[in-house]
Amino acid sequence: MVNLETTYKEVVLSTMNRVFLTSIFLLIFSLLNTAIWASDSDDAKDGKKEEYDPVGTVVEHIADANEFHIWKGVHMPLPCILYAPGSGWTFFMTNKLDHGHTAVDRYVLNHGRVNRIADDSFPMGEVHIEGVEHVEEHHTDENGEEVIEEVAYAVYHDQKYKLEHASKWDGGVLGGGVTSFYDFSITKVVFTMLLAAVLLCWVFFLVARGYKRNDGKAPKGIQSFIEPIFIFMRDEVTIPMIGEKHYERFQPFIMTLFFFILFCNLLGLIPFFPGSANVTGNIAITLVLAVFTFIVTNINGNKHYWEHIFWMPGIPAWVKLILTPVEVLSLIIKPFSLMIRLFANISAGHIIILSFVGLIFLFGNMGENFGGATIGVLLGGVFTAFMNLIELLVAFIQAFVFAILSASYIGAAVEDAHHGDEAHAH
Repeated sequence: MVNLETTYKEVVLSTMNRVFLTSIFLLIFSLLNTAIWASDSDDAKDGKKEEYDPVGTVVEHIADANEFHIWKGVHMPLPCILYAPGSGWTFFMTNKLDHGHTAVDRYVLNHGRVNRIADDSFPMGEVHIEGVEHVEEHHTDENGEEVIEEVAYAVYHDQKYKLEHASKWDGGVLGGGVTSFYDFSITKVVFTMLLAAVLLCWVFFLVARGYKRNDGKAPKGIQSFIEPIFIFMRDEVTIPMIGEKHYERFQPFIMTLFFFILFCNLLGLIPFFPGSANVTGNIAITLVLAVFTFIVTNINGNKHYWEHIFWMPGIPAWVKLILTPVEVLSLIIKPFSLMIRLFANISAGHIIILSFVGLIFLFGNMGENFGGATIGVLLGGVFTAFMNLIELLVAFIQAFVFAILSASYIGAAVEDAHHGDEAHAH
């Protein structure tokens, strides 16, 4: 006879051991975070060590970039695909820009992002420059208030040439955007998304092969890990939210959302190449995911769904005049909330972790105070390990929340009319 009390104690002890070992691993992992994420702060400029800028460091690491920073002075180049009206296409790897000491067709590397020299008089082709200099400039805005703006200049033959910002789009036609060029490069975020897609394909090919080999048998290996997730998502998300009649049509879409967001979140928690990119903390990515949900939801909306948006049955006409604009706005508000929720939660986690890492350099005064640095390591390391545990949980939760809310919106769009609604309609 099985002793349930003994079995329970064994399970609890085993779980505690795993949590303890995971915490130790994450503590070591967090100290590695500290060394890698902060190594840029020690780069010398004009023979002097730069002052640690906590805000700038956080912003730089959560933003996208045209290269991966591996270690101090070591970077992983990525392909640059650039287009400028009048100049045409330009292709090269970011290492050709020599970290801000070479300009190629007026393109230079500034804090990991490709910028373009605004002055047309600057020579085209490959040109060696002294570097990129940042200057704070004061000017007055439209309201008459003084604004301080950091402007970057490329230094060439002791002359400064102003740099444009990284490529942006303002909704204008080609050539009419904020900048004079368009960046279609494989950035950190794009690279990580492609890596997540490749890993997902590899995992699911293994699972599919496992089903063929183990037909009629218990699942093994990675198949035994993925199958419970699929069953849980099917039984607890798609069937309850979409309904047994329609869920099979949308199961692939919901599972793709869940696993893609999950893999991107997990890769973002790895502080070294090929991880570290803040994919789902990039609002452009969450916008596209939300747009996909918006399109799938509204393309599949039935008559019953659209009636409840534009002219709700069984409700007085004067009330409909109030509710209809609200329901129409909800078409945009729902995917907008998806976009903001995922972006804000993932970005906040990265910012908090980087802030804890920054305690080491603030307390240690950039190596001048060994005692302060020791306190910073202890506080920063412990809190970063704790936040990594939280972020590991958040990676799964945010993928699940995005999937379940998308399923609920789709379920509302394909839900069949109830008899009560039909009676009111008649």
